[in-house]
Amino acid sequence: MPLVNPPTNRHDTVLPLPLEVSANAWAVDAACSGNPGPMEYQAIDLQTGYQIFHFGPLHGTNNIGEFLAIVHALALMEKQGITDKTIYSDSYNAILWVKNKKCKTKLERNAQTEQLYQIIQRAELWLRTHEFRVPIIKWDTQNWGEIPADFGRK
Repeated sequence: MPLVNPPTNRHDTVLPLPLEVSANAWAVDAACSGNPGPMEYQAIDLQTGYQIFHFGPLHGTNNIGEFLAIVHALALMEKQGITDKTIYSDSYNAILWVKNKKCKTKLERNAQTEQLYQIIQRAELWLRTHEFRVPIIKWDTQNWGEIPADFGRK
């Protein structure tokens, strides 16, 4: 939910973002209750504070959710013709997995995780068959606080 009063130091966002963070961006994050456990992910528009998408819950891990959130954002941006935004993620692993076009999870593949594995395979195929130039930037939680897409369950 966006803030009613925009920050006084910025006029490009309703969120209290640090000056070094671009508001022309989406922030993605995942949450998982247990590891593995019920996993979900979402994207938030940093200009408006509105949720762009939400997926889950599905049995998985936090790292898988972080990976799928980035790929989901990339695919949606391509579908909508968005080429000028940035994606922020607080997951170094997920950013690396996207760069390498491979979800390096150790999650056991079984009946409970099969649906998630099908989604992972679709995401990996998308990465291998699409060019993207949207910057994916590591969110600096230590200096900037929690990423705006955070589920707030810590």
